[in-house]
Amino acid sequence: MLKQLLAFAFLILISVYCFSQSDSTAKFNLSGYLETYYSYDFLKPTTTPKPDYNYNYKNHNQVSVNLAFVKASYASKKVRSNLSLMVGDYPKYNLSTEPGWAKPLFEANVGYKPFLQQNIWIDAGVMPSHIGFESAIGGDCYNLTRSILAENSPYYESGIKVSYTAPQENLYIAFLVLNGWQKIEMIGQNFTPSVGVQINYKAAKNLTLNYSNFIGNVNLDPTKALRTFHNLYAIYEATERSSFIFGFDIGTQKSKQTRTAIWYTPVIISKIKLNSKYTIAGRVEYYHDKTGIIIPTATLNGYQTFGVSINYDYQISPKMLWRAELKRYASKDRIFKYAQHQENHTAATMAFIVRL
Repeated sequence: MLKQLLAFAFLILISVYCFSQSDSTAKFNLSGYLETYYSYDFLKPTTTPKPDYNYNYKNHNQVSVNLAFVKASYASKKVRSNLSLMVGDYPKYNLSTEPGWAKPLFEANVGYKPFLQQNIWIDAGVMPSHIGFESAIGGDCYNLTRSILAENSPYYESGIKVSYTAPQENLYIAFLVLNGWQKIEMIGQNFTPSVGVQINYKAAKNLTLNYSNFIGNVNLDPTKALRTFHNLYAIYEATERSSFIFGFDIGTQKSKQTRTAIWYTPVIISKIKLNSKYTIAGRVEYYHDKTGIIIPTATLNGYQTFGVSINYDYQISPKMLWRAELKRYASKDRIFKYAQHQENHTAATMAFIVRL
């Protein structure tokens, strides 16, 4: 079914543009994104990718592409659609379990607005995740690399979304029926859809509050487990030049053979704009997954890791950005699987971003 839906999204992009010229608001747009990087791991891995429990910026001591995509989008009063194809480390490692036909898909969705007077949309296909304040597009994030929180929750999702935006644009509510936890392809004949909700509220001019969740079965060989996940964050723009993100995720998982397991992760991120070209940002985070539900380590204390990072950005031009980051992890166990297992991990990364 999803293959036909993706083909439909592509046809919508082309045919709607060709045959809806009577709508003066209709717009067709082509864009692109390129993020190259160089990362140096101070533990000096002898193999690629780096064994660091991340899914981006995986290569050590070589220039690579983390994400590059081209995107075609269409928007009118009642119809919208996006089709975006990608390459790089991000699809290689984040979509490694997807079938070959799905791995290049960054976005493939179509939306319909049933009522012109109400800002309600019904979207279907492959979409960015409704969970979290970070995306796969590094140039949109405060930090160069993603948080542990973002790396281990969905970047993308597939299914159907019904969303509503209030007239004042201070409230956004969405309800989703999904194929699963970061999943494009439906698996098995006994497939049970997952559900999710997002509520985003701009409480004040400088304060945004968000709650998102996920409830659904995840396939564990040879059983299924019920996973619930809650994502909360606040974005506070303290001044014109400084802003903060406070995030907290908590999840549970239960199967017939196991007790209910819990993992959680708090994170604080700050960003200071020095001037129109230079920005610094820092992050402090902790990830607690003792039972290894999300990040299995096969160690006594599982994944219990503190992380700190600082990055420096230089906006070369409106469409070109250079970034540098130093990041360090400190774990309770020797989880980083190098020649000798280590409990600490440090990496320096540079990235060059171009938007087209």
